[in-house]
Amino acid sequence: MADKVTFFLPTRKGSERVKNKNTRTFAGIEGGILKIKIGQLLQVERVSSIVISTNDLETIAVAKSFNNNRIKIVERPDNLCMSSTVIEDFINYIPSIIDTEHIFWVHATAPFADIDILNSALDCYEENVIKNSTFDSLLSVTKIQQFLWSKENNICINHDRSIVKWPRTQDLKPLYEINHAFYINSKENYYKYRDRIGELPFLYELDKIHSFDIDWEDDFKLAEMIYTQLYK
Repeated sequence: MADKVTFFLPTRKGSERVKNKNTRTFAGIEGGILKIKIGQLLQVERVSSIVISTNDLETIAVAKSFNNNRIKIVERPDNLCMSSTVIEDFINYIPSIIDTEHIFWVHATAPFADIDILNSALDCYEENVIKNSTFDSLLSVTKIQQFLWSKENNICINHDRSIVKWPRTQDLKPLYEINHAFYINSKENYYKYRDRIGELPFLYELDKIHSFDIDWEDDFKLAEMIYTQLYK
């Protein structure tokens, strides 16, 4: 497996909602969540290389500080670094810079998707996608089993209230939020479907803590508190 999978870790300068969120000091750690994520990735020995796609000089400095030849820094084209960049254009670019058969896309903003989670996700991908072909890709999700209401349609979207108005929450039909902690897909599928998942992805469930995504300033502060409790 080691020579068949590459970690793909994208960052870009100019974060709008959380300034310098990837590299600013986090829970007392210089280099921040990017340093944490790279450290986690380097501990996954079954993955041969880590491709960091960025236009951010601070990201490059943090990556180079590891002095590890498994890390490959690829300068991202300017047209793929803008806030207006269409994500599909970026997705279509990714396989052109990856040499291995499979791409394990991760984000620094998910600091609690740690080494144990990453190894477990690899196991699931190898078993369900590579060996058995039951699924064609994998993505991380968070299970939602609450009453979800559509304001537009004025209905509960995951339950038929004509049967029972208020069933037990455990009896509701679960939905799955894509939490963006990671995606695993073959390079072939990137070209075939022009997407980071295939047509039948394995849903790898993460709990609320391990799926925590830093997207707003309040998220950053809360994540620092969680990290301090879990890892310090």
